Amino acid sequence: MTRRASESGFTLIEVMISLLIFGLLAAAGVAVLSFSVRAQGVTQAKFDDIAALSRLNAILSADLAQAVPRATRNAQGAPQLAFEGGSGGSTDPMLALVRGGWTNLDEAPRSDAQKVEYRLRNGAIERIAYPLLDGADPLPPAVMLGGVDQVALRYRINGAWSDRWLSTPEAPLPEAFEMQIARRDGRRYRLVLLVGTGYVPPPPEGQSLGQ
Repeated sequence: MTRRASESGFTLIEVMISLLIFGLLAAAGVAVLSFSVRAQGVTQAKFDDIAALSRLNAILSADLAQAVPRATRNAQGAPQLAFEGGSGGSTDPMLALVRGGWTNLDEAPRSDAQKVEYRLRNGAIERIAYPLLDGADPLPPAVMLGGVDQVALRYRINGAWSDRWLSTPEAPLPEAFEMQIARRDGRRYRLVLLVGTGYVPPPPEGQSLGQ
């Protein structure tokens, strides 16, 4: 009796129950792992989107803060104003300006000023830079922010906002710039940035700007 008991193994039912339990545990593990992978992917996408928005804010802020009143010429030789801005994505480009402070690490024969443009194309805000100020073709565009539905721009001068800007000898640059971004997922952002020399404080009460 003792020898026969030691030689007996698991029954078929016991084996099937064991396999069932193992299968349930494996399925649960796969589900947890799949959820973790999806959550990590969503989190990484959110981080990438936040980084892209921060990068757009930083680069656009630097471009506008160092804007200079320097007119240029396009590749066909036609003159262009130092600062041109439309109301948003319907214009191409929606913003064009000349900025200073372009670091010349390789000591190339060029100016330290650079012509840059911003446009909305295929749901993405792109920045286009030019290697030279006059008569040069643009460099390949750099995508700054994707998933954009609409962009609205405004420009501030003497306490008032305008949805378009063209440089004039009296006012080559606006005082401030506003960009409103509507994303395809429903989120909205508003950037208000200084242009050129920056903020001009209002005159004391009872005193005009010319005094």
